[in-house]
Amino acid sequence: MRPVFRTPLGFVPRLAAFYAALFILPGIQMPFFPVWLKAKDMDPKLIGLVLAAPMIARVLAIPVITREADRRNAVGAVLIFASLASVAGYTLVGLTSLFSTPLMPLAETYAVKGLMARGRAYGPVRLWGSFAFIFGNFAAGFAADVIPARHLIWLMVAASALVALAAFALEPLDANVPEPGVQGTPRQLSLGDPAFIAVLAAASLIQASHALFYGFSAVQWHAAGLDGTFIAGLWALGVAAEIILFAMQGRLPPFFTPTVLIMIGASAGTLRWLGMAIDPPTLALPWLQLLHALSFGATHLGALMFLAHHAPAGQAATAQGYLAIAAGLAMAAAMGISGVLYDDFGSRAYAAMALVAFAGGACGFVAHRLRREPTC
Repeated sequence: MRPVFRTPLGFVPRLAAFYAALFILPGIQMPFFPVWLKAKDMDPKLIGLVLAAPMIARVLAIPVITREADRRNAVGAVLIFASLASVAGYTLVGLTSLFSTPLMPLAETYAVKGLMARGRAYGPVRLWGSFAFIFGNFAAGFAADVIPARHLIWLMVAASALVALAAFALEPLDANVPEPGVQGTPRQLSLGDPAFIAVLAAASLIQASHALFYGFSAVQWHAAGLDGTFIAGLWALGVAAEIILFAMQGRLPPFFTPTVLIMIGASAGTLRWLGMAIDPPTLALPWLQLLHALSFGATHLGALMFLAHHAPAGQAATAQGYLAIAAGLAMAAAMGISGVLYDDFGSRAYAAMALVAFAGGACGFVAHRLRREPTC
């Protein structure tokens, strides 16, 4: 039986605290890990390959870990193991890909199971992760202005340790509570389900269209003379808009089904990247950042809710694992090519990301036509 830190807090506050810890790390890592790599004298093409490596590692780690978590009904325990291993991974940098990538699908599975069993919406809890992402942005932004870029990696080590501590505080899931998903006759999650495949493709392509932004926006803006605090502010603005969407999830009208949210995300992504492709003036950047609420947030909510409603009972983590694998492969390919595109075309490379988002929207439309689903 795993140890749990005894606190007076219930399931939802502990989960909110875990999401906060979990998202401080990418708040630091996503904008400023490329800056750290640049400080290590890596060129853009090599940076793209390095950033693609964790996505490749998902193919190795996620299917094994998520399947075992489902088989043993031990999502919480496996989540703690992955959290602890990621601390060691960030300390050694190269190992982090194998151990940190399963954290997100395991966290989402744990959250959806526990929240749906308690009749609570996902978005209002998940938004605390987004708040923490903003905190991580600004903490790293201030740090980037006062310490050498080569020392930014230690902020990531500290953040990963915080994730492990928060994971220990999570309540174990009640094995007797019915899981979300399709109940009734037991069946296997089928990769032959066209709607399921279309949703995986749609969400993966739309999220992969963010690759150039994730990999090179901070590098580009830093080179253009914007300081670390301003760059962090731009990232934080997009996440603040995402927080508003998450807070409203439980009050969205019935029209906003999972596949409709995915198509909205694709449309916003296409518009966002076309705007970035014209190398917009600094004053236009905040407006484009607001589209993150839809290009990322709506896509994420749509995919997660689709899986929550349609994955067979007892296979929630496996379904999340399939999504993480598909997204990892798409993001790895997009991140790898982003370094080449950015090196050759600069901001015009965002036009390719707009095409990727549009393709994701087409897959989302196919999923919408194939299956009518419940609301979020």
